[in-house]
Amino acid sequence: MTAAQQSSQHGKRPLRADSERTVRTILEAAERVFAANPAATMEQVAQAAGVARTTVHRRFATREALVEELTGWAARQFAEAVESAHADSTPPLVALYQVTANVLRVKTNWWFAMSRTADGAHPEAARVHAEVRDDCERLFRRAREAGVLRPDADLDWTRRVYYALIHEAAAEGAAAGGDAEALATRVVDTLLRGFGSPTAPVIA
Repeated sequence: MTAAQQSSQHGKRPLRADSERTVRTILEAAERVFAANPAATMEQVAQAAGVARTTVHRRFATREALVEELTGWAARQFAEAVESAHADSTPPLVALYQVTANVLRVKTNWWFAMSRTADGAHPEAARVHAEVRDDCERLFRRAREAGVLRPDADLDWTRRVYYALIHEAAAEGAAAGGDAEALATRVVDTLLRGFGSPTAPVIA
């Protein structure tokens, strides 16, 4: 989905193609600059984007407005990443891998912005996270019914562990540029198999 389509969907006036490209360039530059230095200025963002400072200010009146839009942009990318995996209609194990890989691409590419979406302070981001949580719970229920997860699996605990694994994988990917597919395989393999030996004693 383009920025213009997203703007229309969320009640904003759609951008012209050239304006859309400029905004996308500024947001991508802001992500890089703020990820390296959260206290960076609008001027530094403009330099990284290769545009005049007035161009940034014309689209974002303040630094706070830029950060808010960056957070909303990342939230929309997050929602699209989950939606594009078709988790309700794809076999659960396939869907789990695809959702994980898609989400990791967003989290590694938009690390600074995604770190701001989780605190609930941004209304759109909070709504997206709530919807994604519902999607995740449905996927895990399907996975349990299909035998991908144990019949007695605590789905809330499973989801929390899964989120923690994604966070750690995304942090590694953002720092070292890890491949999303490889990281997704590691996350899902750890979630489903862990590190225990099949012959390890079970605590009753």
